[in-house]
Amino acid sequence: MPNSVEGEKRDSYDEDVNIVATEDNQHILHSEIRQAAERRLVRKLDFRLLPTIVIIFIMNYIDRVAITSARLKGLETDLGLTDIQYDTVVAILYASYCPAQIPSNMLLNYVTRPSFYIGTCVVLWGLTSALTGVTHNFASIIACRICIGLPEAAFYPGAMYLLSRWYTRKELAFRSAILYSGLLVSNAFGSLIAAGILGNMQGKLGIAAWRWLFYIEGAITIFIGFQAMWLLPDYPNNTRWLTPAERRLAQVRLAEDAGEADQDSAEASVFEGFMMAIKDPKVPIFMLMCCAQLLGLSFVNFFPTLTGTLGYSTTATLLMSAPPWIFAAICTLVGAWHADRTGERFFHQTGWWWVVMVGYIISLSTMATAGRYFSMFLMTTGYCGFTLTLVWVANAIPRPPAKRSVAMGLVNGFGNLGNLMGSYIWKANWSPKYHQSMIIALCSLALASLLSFVIRFMLVRENKRMEREEMDLMHGPERQRIEEAAKLEGVTFEEAIERRKGFRYLY
Repeated sequence: MPNSVEGEKRDSYDEDVNIVATEDNQHILHSEIRQAAERRLVRKLDFRLLPTIVIIFIMNYIDRVAITSARLKGLETDLGLTDIQYDTVVAILYASYCPAQIPSNMLLNYVTRPSFYIGTCVVLWGLTSALTGVTHNFASIIACRICIGLPEAAFYPGAMYLLSRWYTRKELAFRSAILYSGLLVSNAFGSLIAAGILGNMQGKLGIAAWRWLFYIEGAITIFIGFQAMWLLPDYPNNTRWLTPAERRLAQVRLAEDAGEADQDSAEASVFEGFMMAIKDPKVPIFMLMCCAQLLGLSFVNFFPTLTGTLGYSTTATLLMSAPPWIFAAICTLVGAWHADRTGERFFHQTGWWWVVMVGYIISLSTMATAGRYFSMFLMTTGYCGFTLTLVWVANAIPRPPAKRSVAMGLVNGFGNLGNLMGSYIWKANWSPKYHQSMIIALCSLALASLLSFVIRFMLVRENKRMEREEMDLMHGPERQRIEEAAKLEGVTFEEAIERRKGFRYLY
């Protein structure tokens, strides 16, 4: 008879996810069936969620940095821009992009359908990108750059937050690396796409090639945005293309991962999450670290210009810009995979910055074409470290979701001020050596490394404190979240408390 029952359970799995409901509606998860069901759920997410956000991220960055490729084909001349005006055009995007990330992530935590929210933002920035092609002076392109920063602000921290609502701590780094590899690949293929458009569309229908660049890339982004509205998931409790059993399992596995339910208390508000985040001393340190890091990596907005110092034609320059980013994408995936396997964060993030520092030192030491081009490969690997920044924030501030979403918005929003400042350190009159620029960037990465070590020290100390002390009985919202986790897992409150003692921060 037991064998017969087990066979029925396995047959049920072929039709749906293998979760057996008892009369009191608590779900008993058979160990082997549970593992198979969980693999099936993660695989479904991997094949639907990840490709969608990677494609969006590719277009996100292609649209944002198209301005640097357009510069090579007459944008400055046609619009009558001076060098300082061009730098302002690059920088002004971050004036709206950075502050908008914080309220966007605060709102996202309370939006029941993030698929529609993110999809709408993608359509809006695609439309704004396309409109950049009709600008005729400094004022109009400044207006477009400010407007494109607002909807773009919703995507990266929002996508990272969405990933953290579906994947466990040990799954998150590699998935975020897949997401961020989209950015790195976009730098490669963005240059290739730009080379094709700028090389073949000049004068078509009487329109300059750089204008075609914005029209074509903007139209592609708008199409992708509409597709994202039904491809992206919402949250584990309300995603339409999962079965009720799969939604239940998605909630259970996250509750088990942190020892409490991945949801806010009934009394939690948007501003309560904001206050919890700014009171956590780790958050401002993460913010400063991210800002220093992105200032040190701000060469990304000028990469075609830097490649141009090697002395080749416009098309050759854009083609040569691609291989370093493909190399960085490979390094990102390998590094994040290993970070997930080991659970280590500090060296997997900071170590790549040290590689960039070596690249800067090489560029400071020689103007030989081979040496400078090799250093560009090393410089691009810095984004392998940036991939883990919001992952580490999500690991270090796991609950409640309201606090986590605000913390991720604060860190990425403030951090991108580094990109804003970086827009002014790669000055044209410092070309072609850019020694001053590289020294500033090198010092910024050294500061980021120091702050990263401080965060690691704080998390190590916190883990030791948890090892020394018995966990106190939870009260109020904390108890509510743990009680919810206990219900999801089908265990008693005391057992959930015992499981939560096993939680440790990743460092």
